[in-house]
Amino acid sequence: MYQIIHESLSRQSKALALLHDLLEEEYTTLLARDTDGVVALEFSVQELIRQLAVEKCLVIRQLNGSRVLDYAALLPEEQASALRSCFAAIDESEQRVSRQASRNAQLSLALLDQSSRNLQALTSRAMPPKAETYGRKGGMRYQAHPQAALISGRL
Repeated sequence: MYQIIHESLSRQSKALALLHDLLEEEYTTLLARDTDGVVALEFSVQELIRQLAVEKCLVIRQLNGSRVLDYAALLPEEQASALRSCFAAIDESEQRVSRQASRNAQLSLALLDQSSRNLQALTSRAMPPKAETYGRKGGMRYQAHPQAALISGRL
């Protein structure tokens, strides 16, 4: 059982390092605004995350729901230290991946916001003015105020 868990943790550690590299590449692709490249990378990222979930489920099943560090405490010191170091590497890698994913999300949301504002600005310039602004004789039409007013005029 130790061998299965150790190999799975090792695969998880390597997969998280690869995931971090993919997320960094996605960030540079987002900066370059290459949508096709981002889509291709996103498929790879999602597949890698799926494989990581399978590996985590394997470890959970092998340990019958107990924690890796609890299991490591029951092993001889050499095996326990190997599991602890793998676990620490996985934890540190998960934090790095999480920070990079947050950066990517912030950048993609900022690009979305910028694009939507550009679209709104172009649309407002392309739309004709309201038809009710001018009357038949070319003068301005009176537009009632939607809010009620008791006093009007200047002081």
